[in-house]
Amino acid sequence: MSTLLALDPSGLLGQLYISFWIPTVVLTAALAIKLPTIIRLWRDPLLRSVGGLLLLACAVFVFAAPATIARVNRITGVPNFAAPLVYSLLTAFCGSCLLLIIAWRNGLSDRSTGTRRAMRLVIWAYSGVIVALWVLFALAHAPVERVRDLDTYYANTPFMREETLLYLLAHCTAVLITSRLIWNWVRTDGLDAWLRWGLVCLGVGYALNLIFDAAKLTAVGARWTGHDLDWLSTDLAPPVACLSAILIAVGFILPHVGQFLHERWRVRLVHHELRPLYLLMKSVNGSGVPFVLRASPDLRLIRRETFIRDVLLPLARHIDEDLRRRSYDAALALGFPPGRAKALAAAVTIQDAVGRRSRAPDENDAGGPDTTVLLQEIGAVSRALRNPDDLDAVRARTAAPAQDTPVHD
Repeated sequence: MSTLLALDPSGLLGQLYISFWIPTVVLTAALAIKLPTIIRLWRDPLLRSVGGLLLLACAVFVFAAPATIARVNRITGVPNFAAPLVYSLLTAFCGSCLLLIIAWRNGLSDRSTGTRRAMRLVIWAYSGVIVALWVLFALAHAPVERVRDLDTYYANTPFMREETLLYLLAHCTAVLITSRLIWNWVRTDGLDAWLRWGLVCLGVGYALNLIFDAAKLTAVGARWTGHDLDWLSTDLAPPVACLSAILIAVGFILPHVGQFLHERWRVRLVHHELRPLYLLMKSVNGSGVPFVLRASPDLRLIRRETFIRDVLLPLARHIDEDLRRRSYDAALALGFPPGRAKALAAAVTIQDAVGRRSRAPDENDAGGPDTTVLLQEIGAVSRALRNPDDLDAVRARTAAPAQDTPVHD
């Protein structure tokens, strides 16, 4: 690989080409995922900053695509008009990154003079860079349209040379500061795992931007010294920029999507764990929860929990508290830990109550035992019902002569 790179770097890197539309799609997906939260919490400056940053990142890759560059030049009738446009969008993106990091670092409640001064400095500095880019382009003479190699083609052209250097230095400065702050944040204790991995992706993405800047600056510097390393700018820098954008988009998506999927998995897992107890209560009630096609996982879980508690409540009059105490002692004697023994005892008692109710369905004793704890531990009881062998062992131990089962204090 290294030999091929030395002999024909342009040809080898050309095979690694990444379409500019791939990061555009990923960035758009990140924006779409964040958009509902941004709209709902529009007053949150952090969310607005994230939305603006992702929008600018999308715009950079849309307008940096060779086909779009050619179209913009043709529509405006000005050769290379797309150059200052793309450079301006990239500079605005850099400024947005710095503003976002300042807001993240200092927090929403920080309205200190230093924070306001830093944010004003970023806004004025990068606004000034954007104005300077258009002024330099207006002063430059760049009559030949260059869609892919404008930076190196005009590396020695007055004003175009300064324009290229200006946008690269502004980009490199923002990337260095942003990358350093992100990696400092990654090392902070107590971060959510999804947020930490999101920050890692952001950190790697911004670090890759340094490779982009280094490749561009090296290629332009080579032109200044009479050498030709254009492949660094035309073949290495674009795929690096695309990969960087994809990682940055993933960094913004990962905490949101990861936490969403984690919560959905937790809800589905709890819903599944309640199935044994739900089926037992369904046999008591004669029917279960009506199926609703469009019910969300959260709603299905709530309905299942409510159904179980609604059936358990009238079943309380059939519960034998003495049986529960003896079953608990038997479970402890079998070596089960207290929490597990409590769940097994409750499961045995509920199964016994179901049998009692089937034998005496019209029995009505208003003075039934307190089921508050039982109603709060339906998850543990349902998990206990998944182990009939353990329940049989506890039931057999409970039925043994009293002297064989040690009494629990």
